[in-house]
Order: sequence, then C-alpha cells, then structure tokens
Amino acid sequence: MRAPGVIDTAKMTEAEAANELMRLARQIARHNRLYHAEDSPEIPDADYDALVRRNAALEAAFPHLVRDDSPSRAVGHEVAASPLSKVTHEVRMMSLDNAFADEEVADFVARVRRFLSLPEGEPVAFSAEDKIDGLSCSLRYEGGRLVRAATRGDGQVGEDVTANVAHIADIPQQLRGAHVPEVFEIRGEVFMAKADFLALNAAQEEAGGKIFANPRNAAAGSLRQKDADVTRRRPLRFFAHGWGAASAVPGDSQFAVMHRIAEWGVPVSDALVRCDTLDAMLAHYAAIGRARADLPYDIDGVVYKVDRLDWQQRLGFVAKAPRWALAHKFPAERAETTLEAIDIQVGRTGKLTPVGRLTPVTVGGVVVSNVTLHNRDEIARLGVRPGDRVVVQRAGDVIPQVVENLTREEVRNDYVFPDHCPICDSEAVAEEGEVDVRCTGGLICPAQRTERLKHFVSRAALDIEGLGEKTIDEFFALGWLESPADIYRLRQRRDDILKLEGWKDKSVDNLLAAIEAKRAPDAARMLFGLGIRHVGAVTARDLMKHFTTLPALREVAEQARNAGGEAAGAAVAELTSIDGVGPAGHQGADAPGGRGQLQERGAGLVPGGREHVVTLHDRGRDVGHVVGDAVVVPQQLAVRGADAHHALARELDVLLHAAAVGDHDRRVGGAVLALGAEVTGGGVALSEVHPRTMESRRHPGLYLCGEVLDAFGPIGGYNFHWAWSTGRAAGLGAAQAHG
Repeated sequence: MRAPGVIDTAKMTEAEAANELMRLARQIARHNRLYHAEDSPEIPDADYDALVRRNAALEAAFPHLVRDDSPSRAVGHEVAASPLSKVTHEVRMMSLDNAFADEEVADFVARVRRFLSLPEGEPVAFSAEDKIDGLSCSLRYEGGRLVRAATRGDGQVGEDVTANVAHIADIPQQLRGAHVPEVFEIRGEVFMAKADFLALNAAQEEAGGKIFANPRNAAAGSLRQKDADVTRRRPLRFFAHGWGAASAVPGDSQFAVMHRIAEWGVPVSDALVRCDTLDAMLAHYAAIGRARADLPYDIDGVVYKVDRLDWQQRLGFVAKAPRWALAHKFPAERAETTLEAIDIQVGRTGKLTPVGRLTPVTVGGVVVSNVTLHNRDEIARLGVRPGDRVVVQRAGDVIPQVVENLTREEVRNDYVFPDHCPICDSEAVAEEGEVDVRCTGGLICPAQRTERLKHFVSRAALDIEGLGEKTIDEFFALGWLESPADIYRLRQRRDDILKLEGWKDKSVDNLLAAIEAKRAPDAARMLFGLGIRHVGAVTARDLMKHFTTLPALREVAEQARNAGGEAAGAAVAELTSIDGVGPAGHQGADAPGGRGQLQERGAGLVPGGREHVVTLHDRGRDVGHVVGDAVVVPQQLAVRGADAHHALARELDVLLHAAAVGDHDRRVGGAVLALGAEVTGGGVALSEVHPRTMESRRHPGLYLCGEVLDAFGPIGGYNFHWAWSTGRAAGLGAAQAHG
C-alpha cells in the first residue's frame, strides 16, 4: 500500500521522477547526517526506511535517472565536520540491504541460488543473528594487539576512536589464544544496555546535562568524544558481527570465524545460529522477535549471511551492500514489554487517568516506560493487569499506547479502578453519560490545584516563562502558591526564593519580570488559563468576543446559576446562543467550580490597571477588544507572542475596517486596521490623529504610539496598549512612527 499522496511509479513522468529523486536524495542525506554524524535523528527508523524504499522503487522504475549523489550509493555519512582524527578503512565498511516481510527474505534466498547457479536440491546455509542497534566500529589488531579503532563514517573514512574504546571492557587490548592472524580487523557494534541507558539519563538530568533519546544515540554520543575520559565514564558494550582486512581468515564459514573471534575474547551474540533452510531462518527471526523486549539491549532486526565464505566471495557486492547478506527488520512502531504497575494521575479538572508503568522498551527509536491507559473502560476493554505482557505502539510516533494484551487468559486478579481520589480521598465518580471518572474534591484536592496552576502559566494560556512544572510543585509544597492570584504575589517572596537551591539574582528577577509582564493579560487567555471544564481556547475566545470582559461574563454566569425564573432562563439562553459555545460551554462557565474561578478575577488576580474597550468593525458588527495601560504606533503594529503569525492568519482573514479607507488604512497581515475606529473608556478617537504621522489634530506635538501585545486567536483580534508621546519615533519596545 502506498502512502497518501505518493504517486505510483508506473504513472509518473520522467520529470516527476527526477524531481522526487532529487528531493529524496536531499532528505535522506540530511537524515543520514543527523543519525550518523550528529547522533540526533529527527524521524523514526521506520520513516527513514520508507524514504529509502521509495528511492529504490523510483530508481528501479527509472534506472537512467539514478543520481550521482543517490542514497543507494552512500554508506553512513562523511565525517569532515568531526573533531576526531580521520581513518581510511583498508576494506570498506559496507551497509546492508533491508527486508521487511517474509516474502522479501524468500526472494533474497532465491537470488542467491540463482546467482550461484545452484542445482535444485543443493542446500544453502545462512548464519542468523540479532541486529544490534548501535554504532558500527572496526577494531584493527596487529600481532594480536589492538592498534586502532575507527567508526564507520561514510564507509571509506571513519573517525579514530582508539583512545575511547580502550575504556570499553568488552574490547580486549590483546587477543587471547592461538591462531591469531598477524593482521585482523574485527567489526561490530558499540552499544549501551537498556538499564545503563536509563541510569545515564537519570544522572544527566540530575546534573543538568544532555538527555539522550535512546540507547543508540547515547552510545554514539559517548564514543565519539574528543575527550576519552567522557567515554570512560559511560557504560559502553561491544558485540562483534564480522571482520574486515585480514592477513588470514581462520575458517571457511561465517559461523566458524565468528566462533573463533569469540574464542579470542571478543563478545559475540548468543543469538548467532546456523540455518539450513528458509523456514529455519524465519523461525529464528520470529523467536528473536518474541524475546526482543526481554533482551538487555536494543535490536532492530535479524541479519542473515551466506555461511560459506567462498560463496560470499563469488556473490560479491552491489553499490553499498553485499549480495550475500540481508537485514530482516522488525516493525519499528510496535514492541512487546511487561506492564509493571498502573498508577492514577489526577488532572486539573479532576479526571483520574490511569498510566501504565512499563519495563522500558524502545518503540520507533524512543525509549518508552510510561503509557496512557485512558480511562476505566479502556482498562476493562484490554483486560490489563500489572504483570501482563502487552504490545505497545506509538500512535503517530508520538503518544505511546497499549494495543494488545498478550496474557489476558492468564489467571490473575482483575485491576480494580479506584472509587476515591488517590490524592485527597474524595469520592471519584463518573457523571451520567461519561466514561471519565473524576475526583469530586474540586479545589480542595492538591493535585487539581497544582495542575490548574501549571495550566494557567502554560504557553497556550498566560505563557509565563520560567514558571515550569517543577517550580510550581516546589512553590506549592512550600505553601506559596494556592491559586493563580498567588503567582502575582511572588514578588513579595523574592528573598525567600533566593534561598532555594538553584536560584540566583538573575533567574529570580527574570521570573518576576515575566510575571509582571502578564499582569494585564488578554482576557480570553485568562479565561482559558483558569482551566474551567468545557472552556477551551476556542470557547474562551467566543465567550470574550461576546462579553468583552470577565466581570460581564461572571455576572451572566451567576444569573444562570442562581437567579431562577425568567432571569436564569435568559442568562442560559444568552450563553448557549453564542456561536461555538453551546450547552457544555455554558455548563462549564456557570458550574460552581467555573464561577469560583471566574471570581478569582476580582480577587486580585490581575490587580491594578484600567480596562478599556477598542471597538472595531468586523463586517458591520462591533467587536470588543480588551486593552490595558501601556503603549502604540497603530501603523507599525508589532505582533508578539507564541504562534503570532498563525493567529494573524487565522483571525485576520476577516477584514477589520472603518469608514476611512486608502491612506487611512493600515494593513497588517493582509487585514485592514481602521484609523476611524473609536477608543472608549477615557481614551482617544483614532480619527483625531493625522493618518500618516499619528500626530494629534488637537494637540500638535503629541503623537499616538504604543504596541500591539497580542494578535491572539481566542479573543478574535488585537490586544492594544496605547499612550501619547512627544516624539514621532518615540514609544516603548517595538513601537515606531511613520513620517
């Protein structure tokens, strides 16, 4: 099956094929560099393999279009940018062709037989072993002593890591035993065991160092160090899987030579076997696949090699890979592991979310140790219990989830979902028609309070930089934060914060400045940040477009809840009539918890500052925009904040305009901001200023200037701060004036 949008090669023109081959060459080269040279891949192996396979399919269909820089001709990546010394390999370090289905393995065996012109009944034996997901390395021994170690690099030239591998216990400095050739290069994989990887990342996080995405990246980053002492402190391992240059080869088969290498003291995989038939090869692949999750190291497939060395020599090589070897890859997006425990997390709305704790396993190039189990019904559907063997996949290569319980039939007690909050012990119930179980403790529940604080400062809400989850947890534990209003009181605790570990004058001042910058926040962001159930970013925008201010919304919500009779009915009707709100949104706004959070707006949440309303015309309808006390040059609007351009594109496809046009217009992102709009609430009419200079018509020498703080989607427009200035180029921040 082809991916959506991918054109069948049989239906492509030569121009289309040439263009796609060019794009693929660039894409694959970039990902090769990220993977081999920088140890920081951006895509899972499965996605990379799909690009390579697409390139191969195009080259097969259009062989005359194969490029000089074709990925099919490249091995690894050049090492020109590496700080390590370069080493030219005496015998090139090749790559391997890949197979992803049993049929492809059968085709490989058939190709080998055809190339060797073997009669029907003559058997072909293959060695088969697990494919370690590590960093390729070549060890050159002369007289049995290690004289040089090098990475694969681009296959021809690698990096000298001799001093580094001296600290890997699996790699002997002197080969032991008899029959050691004068020159012999052992090739294999440097890797890191799963347990060592987890311990390394824990230590890195504690020290504030780099966190590695998976064991392969950790191993590569640890080996490719200019300072070999860094490698010494990292728990690296090595498995041999072949050889390169050799003055003599101690055996006539792959299997025999690998056993001789093991006798010399170099580790070889315990999974190395000799298979006499295709069925035996596939059976070994399946067996390794079943054991994969329990192995102490990561693998991504099984490697088959023609066992007879004379046949290997006859088969030779094509481009970058030997004809006599094949990597049978595992599906990258799924893996088996053990569900060790089920923990319950309590969210900001009180939802109890079960989280599965797994024996760590690599899925799609990322180590997964936690997985969402969603809710009570999902646990029942899967029938999972601690101790079960499960299949995990990363949905869209992002969110890990359990897709199958392999031990459902085993006798074990069912998991009992809690009926009380594990944090505050309040009753936990599912409302009628809902699957989610929620804590009824509300704001008496510490978990809900901390999660709501984290949501309040998040990027999508008030976006207070420097106030992360760990800081909120710490300040909450100290009793400094109970509600969002307490965030604005932290300036009173500056000296106390400085006494905490890791805080310095600059970091404290930066945090307090970030908080002060959000004292007059956008009303829709504020409403969304309160974390009221059913009031998301879009609903918050729709509510504030209608009510303009939080006090106005609070008043109607109070009427809907408490007034009774016609007044309550009218309030409910007003709430539910707002486009995009509906019953769920109004129930969130007028629910007891929602009203309590709305009341925080009047309880010191944003103290000080007047609220003004700028009225613009949106296709004939007046639209209110909350304004605070600061600064603007309307004709040079500065857009700040996360995703500002996306907000502009989303909100300003509707033209904002007034009676004035032509020179009176100021276009921003394709929309028109009208200078004829009125500023009310103790402000100024923009029509009173000169349209080009922004100079007051009544008071020459005074210029209207300032800044647009947000072009923010949820409020449906701009958040203006304005002031008068005595200079045409005066103003704050990005404010400028046109002459």
